[in-house]
Amino acid sequence: MDPERARTLLTDELERLDGGVGSEQPAPGDDRSAAGLDFGDAGSRATETMDHDLAVGARDGRRERVRAALSRLDRGEYGRCAVCGAEIDDERLEIRPETDRCREHPEDDAQMPGPVEP
Repeated sequence: MDPERARTLLTDELERLDGGVGSEQPAPGDDRSAAGLDFGDAGSRATETMDHDLAVGARDGRRERVRAALSRLDRGEYGRCAVCGAEIDDERLEIRPETDRCREHPEDDAQMPGPVEP
């Protein structure tokens, strides 16, 4: 993949991630002023908070992978599989520009993109 195209894809993804769910938004359930919640309300709030935290964690993990890809691009190592060193095909990089694995070496669960928004 052309380095300029890769940089564009990666910086666009970083900007998109920075505009998503973030610490500027309180997690659902952070409103402590609501006394008198019944058991169902408390359970719903707990679920909303966990969903929010999961979305933030997925976004932060993806942001780290995008930054790592930009570092590989700067070092001239972008587009090579971290496992076997083979060139990663352009189609894969267009879809997942942050990946450091070819199709023969799938990512583990920690590297898979998750939902970015709840």
